[in-house]
Amino acid sequence: MLVGNMLAEDSLPTYQTMINTWDGVRNETGSSSCPWAIWTRSWKKRKKRRKKRRKKKRKREKKENRHGNLLRTYIYLSGRVDMMMIEKTMQYTIRAGMDNGTENNPYMGFVYTSFQERATFLSHGNMARLAKEAGDPVLSRICGTIAADEKRHENAYIKIVEKLLEVDPNTTMLAIANMMKKRIVMPQHLMYDGQDSNLFENYSAVSQRLGVYTTRDYAEIVEFFITRWKLEKLEGLTGETRSAQDFVCKFPLTVRKLENRAKKVEPRRVKFSWIFNKEVSV
Repeated sequence: MLVGNMLAEDSLPTYQTMINTWDGVRNETGSSSCPWAIWTRSWKKRKKRRKKRRKKKRKREKKENRHGNLLRTYIYLSGRVDMMMIEKTMQYTIRAGMDNGTENNPYMGFVYTSFQERATFLSHGNMARLAKEAGDPVLSRICGTIAADEKRHENAYIKIVEKLLEVDPNTTMLAIANMMKKRIVMPQHLMYDGQDSNLFENYSAVSQRLGVYTTRDYAEIVEFFITRWKLEKLEGLTGETRSAQDFVCKFPLTVRKLENRAKKVEPRRVKFSWIFNKEVSV
């Protein structure tokens, strides 16, 4: 699970490329002076600054990149993984890119990033809990710190969607419903190690079994957004949008039914190249 989380953090360049495909907010030239382009560059490359007492240039740090570097270093020093296969997976994953179903639509894009950041926050937070229970306070602190960062990222995207709901509720509500119908997938869902063509599915099954990120988490994220964005209380919607509103508000129940089905699936043994082809129950 730690390897999978690291791969997600290390694929950061793909995420900025994704945002640059959205209509209206893309960075057309790579150095565009439009507000959205400036925000995108700053958001992905300069998320944290350290203040100095004297008036000096503030040091710009690549916080997101440090997430991947920190997890990679811990994994390497553990001596329990096959770093060559992990690197192969990373190269295959970056080459494959990502297909999150946002269709170049900024409304759908910011719904996706809100969901994805909260899912990442929960995943790292659950890893911190598991590490603490297993007696590894260092790993627990690492994962907890990353989870806190992801929570701040989530808050930024949530506020963007809140503003979209304020100025254009019909289009935003349709975007939320469209993303729920497509089922939001994690950024690394196309990952491949050169051996296992079902790598992400098997990784997700382990995540479900261990409680790192589960179907229940998926349902609770949707419920959280329904409450936070006050989706049930939106007024002045068109007929089509009211149907979308009804679908989204009932969607958590549908997901919870899938959770019950998942519990009935018989466990199986799968080899993971990241840990020298050791078999794991999924």
